[in-house]
Amino acid sequence: MAAMAASILCMALAALSAAASIAEAAVVEHTFVVHEMNVTHLCNTTKIYAVNGQLPGPTLDVTDGDTVVVHIVNRLEHGLTIHWHGVRQIRSCWADGAGFVTECPIPPGGDHTYRFNVTGQIGTLWWHAHVTCLRATVNGAIVIRPKDGKYPFPTPAKDVPIIIGEWWQLDLIELDRRMADGNFDDNPLSATINGKLGDLSNCSGVPEESFVLDVERGKSYLLRIINTALFSEYYFKVAGHTFTVVGADGNYLTPFETEMITVAPGETIDVLMTADAPPAHYHMIALANQPPEPDPQIPLFISRGLIRYAGVRSDNNGLPVPVPLMPSQHNTMPSYYFHGNLTGLAYPDRHRVPMHVDERFFITLGLGSLCRDGKKVCKRRRSNETIVVATMNNVSFHHPTTASLLERYYDGTGKGVYTEDFPEQPPHPYNYTNRDLIPPGPLEEVLEPTFKATKLRRFKYNTSVEIVFQSTALLQSDSNPMHLHGYDFFVLAQGLGNFNPKRDYKRFNYHNPQLRNTVQVPRTGWAAVRFVTDNPGMWYLHCHFEFHIVMGMATAFIVEDGPTPETSLPPPPPEFKRCGANGLTQP
Repeated sequence: MAAMAASILCMALAALSAAASIAEAAVVEHTFVVHEMNVTHLCNTTKIYAVNGQLPGPTLDVTDGDTVVVHIVNRLEHGLTIHWHGVRQIRSCWADGAGFVTECPIPPGGDHTYRFNVTGQIGTLWWHAHVTCLRATVNGAIVIRPKDGKYPFPTPAKDVPIIIGEWWQLDLIELDRRMADGNFDDNPLSATINGKLGDLSNCSGVPEESFVLDVERGKSYLLRIINTALFSEYYFKVAGHTFTVVGADGNYLTPFETEMITVAPGETIDVLMTADAPPAHYHMIALANQPPEPDPQIPLFISRGLIRYAGVRSDNNGLPVPVPLMPSQHNTMPSYYFHGNLTGLAYPDRHRVPMHVDERFFITLGLGSLCRDGKKVCKRRRSNETIVVATMNNVSFHHPTTASLLERYYDGTGKGVYTEDFPEQPPHPYNYTNRDLIPPGPLEEVLEPTFKATKLRRFKYNTSVEIVFQSTALLQSDSNPMHLHGYDFFVLAQGLGNFNPKRDYKRFNYHNPQLRNTVQVPRTGWAAVRFVTDNPGMWYLHCHFEFHIVMGMATAFIVEDGPTPETSLPPPPPEFKRCGANGLTQP
């Protein structure tokens, strides 16, 4: 397999250096009807929210350079938006679909049209609802193909989206309400692969249906793995097979061989899998990993699918079906090493790391608490007088509920809605990864109190920005998948413990770093990213754990217009609907 990876790398460099034939761009048009439907799993019929009767929803299959037009019809009893996760949205911030950031929600019975170009990106992205917890079921893949039809690796026989998610019996609107009130003790009942729970779950002893991938011996398959889960990062493995990682987040990676991949919420990972095992059936497994603290009794979230070779009897020729050996659900180190082994496939157009830095941020990610009922003094964490919130630099983001931040910024009416003073560093330096803070420790009274505010940050066009994200142990020990809308950023380094500038700047990879839209900041560790503000608009930055978003681990970046019309945000397009007084878009 090492020879295969080397061969792929040579092909990749040759393909990227050759001039690609330019295919004529097309307009890809879809209609998404968002509605309720009943689904029966685990002996219970549950109301879910879906698109066009599908779970997961429809795949958008496009080519680099295409224009995408999606008509949304909202048949739900509450508002929603659709976010095109990872699409750069160059000069089309109005179509980003971030609820109350770039637009107000589409009202019940309403409709909306999103129109945007997909340019300069190849690989796998995805789309999902971006109001409340609806993205657990309102989601689907975006497949972006190269203009000339050529990949920098052997052309697969087939490419297959593998969408990892979670199965919730609790109504997703109620789940959102509970989390907003500081209750994040609810759990899904199972993991899913392409909407199926797999045969490890059952109803009265009858196994649930599994996702099945039929393969032919000797052929290779491009698995486009997407984590849509609200709650967890996932390990993914297929018994008897290895993967060659070739892409992530719509960008090529240097080919990397592994038996297991890890994918955090918001991330996509593209892998080649060759059907080179003896013809048989083989299990695939998606397993959620969870930190051992504070609650080692978090349930096991797992789904099992099947690789099925052609010509093999349905009973696997009478033999047991091999099962991959998985790590402990509480062992998070395989995730750290997997992400650390990824590098970008360098090519001139996009892999130019900015070597100077105009603005630096050190952003701590943790939890804090607010006194209930507006009180300024209260007993902390150990009483019902507080509500737990998530923070960045000790600020818990207050999400607007009646206004779109982009609309207010564009109209010049942001005063009283937001301020532009998101802090560059935390207010109190401390030992961020001190495990005594996981259950509250002696610094609790100093570090835990926080506040809610809509604090943003404004950048001039073409500013080089560096962010070091520092996961903390304050009241928690989670990793944090941080997602920036409208941008890809270079992931220069990651590490465990506290970031140390004197030591860790020497570890930065300026030659071939990953180009990503979501970075997995390891638990009680850090990750450093860098990007240039070359896309004007209002861009949401948040953790992709849904409970962290609801609890306030977010902010937004304002990027000013550049000096020319081509570097400026155009006015709202004709299909854009402005906010009404009720916090929903106007008819």
